[in-house]
Amino acid sequence: MADSSEFDPELLLTHKFPESTYNYDERDAALYALGIGVCARDALDDNELKYVYHENGQQFIQVLPTFATLFPSGFIADISQLPGLSYDRLLHGQQYVELYKPFPSSGCLQNKASIVGLHDKGKASIVEVEVASYEKDSGELLCKNRMTLYFGGIGGFSKSSRPFSYSKYPIDHISTDKIPQDQPFAVYEDQVQPSQALLYRLSGDYNPLHVDPNFAKNAGFPRPIVHGLCTFGFAVRAIIRCICRGDPNMVRSISGRFLLHVFLGETLITEMWLEGSRVIYQSKVKERNKAVLCGYVDLNHLASSL
Repeated sequence: MADSSEFDPELLLTHKFPESTYNYDERDAALYALGIGVCARDALDDNELKYVYHENGQQFIQVLPTFATLFPSGFIADISQLPGLSYDRLLHGQQYVELYKPFPSSGCLQNKASIVGLHDKGKASIVEVEVASYEKDSGELLCKNRMTLYFGGIGGFSKSSRPFSYSKYPIDHISTDKIPQDQPFAVYEDQVQPSQALLYRLSGDYNPLHVDPNFAKNAGFPRPIVHGLCTFGFAVRAIIRCICRGDPNMVRSISGRFLLHVFLGETLITEMWLEGSRVIYQSKVKERNKAVLCGYVDLNHLASSL
């Protein structure tokens, strides 16, 4: 455990990340879509084929909004270099995505990252990182990612009796106690394939926890688990299918809170409640009847048939 008395929160909050570039093409967008289960049950699915194929050419495929979660990958790799953060465990707690325009099927993005929150939890710290992604040629803001990261072993650094807590944005998340108790508006059941992580990892997250049985056992799991952001993609894909009538451009922002791991081969049940232009959702593992993810999706508009 790090010596928290030497930790300077201002040093972290004023840290300047170098800007980075993220390039992707139609193949990357299609590979990501397959990684979160697109067309796994039906290769001819009218709702999902558009993410991997277009009759006029691959440059016309549509891109899922959760593809945005790949853009900050360069910054996540450098998180361990943040000043003063000597930790013994790192967990991804929440993910928030704000969308400003539909994603082109290929692009070159300029990413700018900053620390937008820091909270002393005693035996741990919570750090909020925001990454804004701009189209490099036009300079237009395409989307923002905001990640809540839990750093175990670095906490208790507050200089007063009240724990240090700073956030640039108000924390707006859906916890399990805020999940509606009435009948869901829609429910979607989907199978996570036993090989899902082998496909999803090709989008850039090569953590062996998701594919190596021995590594998973050493980490305390009986077998490899699904990437959290893969589960996130499954849930949002269910909402696009059931609420948005298959139109990904209806999605304005997405928030997800990771609650529990998912094992490869398990069944995800995503429950959805419609409250105005907001969809509150919860994903459960059918085999264990455990909630693994909850959050909300804000929509640009609602289909008139809803």
